[in-house]
Amino acid sequence: MAKANPRLLANIQRRLVAARESQRILEEQVQTWNEALDDMRIRTLVSETPQVQADYNELSKHVVAARTELQRRSDEVEHLVRERDELLREWVPKDEHG
Repeated sequence: MAKANPRLLANIQRRLVAARESQRILEEQVQTWNEALDDMRIRTLVSETPQVQADYNELSKHVVAARTELQRRSDEVEHLVRERDELLREWVPKDEHG
């Protein structure tokens, strides 16, 4: 069994921390945009004006793009976790003799 490279493991861990933070921020944004979209959907039903419908369509496009990006970031986190876990399975700690 090959020894895991500590630098590679540290690099993956840094990338994982950053990816999780980015994912968390985007999740909050998507939640806020989903709430705004729900509000706008109601306004669209009540108002029935072309401008409100156009605003709803524009926001809807942004929400779809954000959800797509959130899925990409979630996939990245999953990939990094698998990569880290594989390196950890290969980990051979140094003994007192080096």
